[in-house]
Amino acid sequence: MKNNDILIRLRYALDIKDVDMVEIFKLGGIDVTKEDVLKMLISSKDSNKNDMVDIDDTENKGDLECSNVMLESFLNGFIIFKRGRKDVKPGEPEKPALAIKNNKSVNNVMLKKLKIALNLSSEDMLDILQEAGCDLTKGELSAVFRKEGQKNYKECGDRYARNFLKGLAIRYRK
Repeated sequence: MKNNDILIRLRYALDIKDVDMVEIFKLGGIDVTKEDVLKMLISSKDSNKNDMVDIDDTENKGDLECSNVMLESFLNGFIIFKRGRKDVKPGEPEKPALAIKNNKSVNNVMLKKLKIALNLSSEDMLDILQEAGCDLTKGELSAVFRKEGQKNYKECGDRYARNFLKGLAIRYRK
């Protein structure tokens, strides 16, 4: 799943306004305009309509691709937006190190950060996945939250990420 798709689905599921999205990016350390946000939200919709779109056509539309750094900054800003800024302890870096190392870890990091931002327990997350029609055990969910490279680490596939965002929409848009 592309980062733009994640932003689109997250925005829809949690009913985040454009102005709030700009604020969330700002809290995460990235300055974007409302127009930039709209370009990110439109980009993926156009590319899903026709997978055979010529690359030159997509570049000419002025769409803005959401990079891994931008997505993680958005998610960090979303945590601050929902829970407030964390007090920095002496010796701790002011800005957290980026957790998204490659495209394979995007879904894992997204789930971890949404769990923190929305103050969800593992049971809450399993319920959200269940509402979307996806069965996952507590052990499998725990494996998704482990640090990459750890023995029991499991990569979170697009199916689980998509179903989690779908479950959020079901839960929060009632």
